[in-house]
Amino acid sequence: MTIYAFFGISFTSFKEWNNPNYWIDNPRIASPVWSNFDGLFGGKTPEHIILSSSNTNNEVTIYKTKENGINVITHSYNINYNYDLPPNDFMITYSLFQAKEPPPGIEIQVLRPDNQKLDVYFDSIAPSISDTNQTITFGRIFSTDDLIHQKLLSYVKFYNYTQDSSRPEIMLFSNQKDNSILKGNYTFNIKFYLFNNEDDILNSKLILGGERFGLMGTDESRRDLTVGLVWGAPVALFIGLSVSTISTAIGIIYGVIAGYKGKRTDEVLMRINDIFIALPGLPILIILILFIGQSIYLIVLFLILFGWIGLVRISRSLALQIKNFQYVEAAKLIGQPDLKIIFKHIIPQLLPLTFASIAISVPAAILTEAGLSFIGLGDPSIPTWGQILYEANLAAAASRGLWWWLIPPGMLIALTGVAFVLIGKTIDSILNPKMKKA
Repeated sequence: MTIYAFFGISFTSFKEWNNPNYWIDNPRIASPVWSNFDGLFGGKTPEHIILSSSNTNNEVTIYKTKENGINVITHSYNINYNYDLPPNDFMITYSLFQAKEPPPGIEIQVLRPDNQKLDVYFDSIAPSISDTNQTITFGRIFSTDDLIHQKLLSYVKFYNYTQDSSRPEIMLFSNQKDNSILKGNYTFNIKFYLFNNEDDILNSKLILGGERFGLMGTDESRRDLTVGLVWGAPVALFIGLSVSTISTAIGIIYGVIAGYKGKRTDEVLMRINDIFIALPGLPILIILILFIGQSIYLIVLFLILFGWIGLVRISRSLALQIKNFQYVEAAKLIGQPDLKIIFKHIIPQLLPLTFASIAISVPAAILTEAGLSFIGLGDPSIPTWGQILYEANLAAAASRGLWWWLIPPGMLIALTGVAFVLIGKTIDSILNPKMKKA
């Protein structure tokens, strides 16, 4: 997942995780596509469809023509609609490079499976404010637009039953003869009328609103939870590996120095360790985060501050044994300095313990960060599994039945923890001779 996050997902989605405008094309609180079992028991719920002219596929055709000397660029979107319910809404977005005067025009036509063509929208495109003669304009047309409502009023008589033109998402996809959904191939033609040769269309999108989206659905802010869950993997590994590696290194070195030096040095260092052990770690951690900051780097620093304590006594007891070995005594006799003896002759003997401790400490760091995020003390600027659970809890996801917002991040935290515990035990069994089977 970490590799895929860096090479398979745009880094912009990581930076824009809390920017609602970045996710506006997605549906709100949509369940995963693979959970669409409604068709087995009733009407099949429509999936959320996003088609873009920047994607080269058979669903989008772009062609240029001239009408009365005017350049016309048409983006034609083909959709095979086979759901039993109409879409929740539809939306058309566009961006173009245009001169200020005269403004281009935009027209939307819909060709239904029954070969009826409906003119849905026509208007001019007002340029964005710019100090130059040319600018890039972005636009968004919603199905609730009053111009669409006015256009569809003329087609109400086309149906054999009462239709509401203020609900174009229903009217466009309804059968002419009875109150049912007309299934088949729909074509949305978006025509841009350009009055300047410098004008050009950059991109357009057709969005049909649905209640199913993506591999893991969306949250209340329309964010794709697949993106959040995948980006949560490198963040979790960064937290777990950095905290466990640095705190284990500190604990090993601290304990070895105390055990090797002995006497007053040992006494002072172990009393400091006792003070840290006596401190209530979690309350102090919460106070530090509240008063200093909730940055992910500060959280890692605070976790390291309390992560080295437990390993000190183990490494100290081992150092007390190893310092009496003959090769250590020989190193002393030839005049090697204490630091060289510690790092060259004692600490290498503790590498099996070190590797196993690092692997086993990773889940603790990940779980602590997830717990802090769950109570609202995590870094809100980046997607983490704990932060996703916190936001799901704020939105009462459990009582609303939004299981896809709760279960996946919890399972990923649990599986990651179990994986590193198993890795740690395996490393220990391989490198520790006492645990090897005969």
